[in-house]
Amino acid sequence: MDNEIQNLIEEATFDYSMGENDTAVEKLERATLQAPESVEAWHALAEVLFNMRRFDEALAAAERAHALRPDDIFINTTLSRIWMEKGDKTRAEHFGTRARVLGWKDQLKNPEPPPGEA
Repeated sequence: MDNEIQNLIEEATFDYSMGENDTAVEKLERATLQAPESVEAWHALAEVLFNMRRFDEALAAAERAHALRPDDIFINTTLSRIWMEKGDKTRAEHFGTRARVLGWKDQLKNPEPPPGEA
């Protein structure tokens, strides 16, 4: 990922954590315009908008991230949360199930060492 985009995402995350929601959204929108292929920028934008309860906009950003990386556990989780807030339990369950399956696949690929073998 381009350093400038990464910096924008980090700055926006800091702004959001400091309560500067509009500034965070502006920076993340700038990041998505400059790097429309940045899953991280789209996902961060979706999360900030979700937490601002701007669910339609959050959904659009999450769908962009999902189109770029459909097998991302976190994006599927975000989509599940958005659909639940929008009142579509069926879609929420679909994405929640997908996130769980992806999590299980990840655990199978990267099992934790048995206790005492770390």
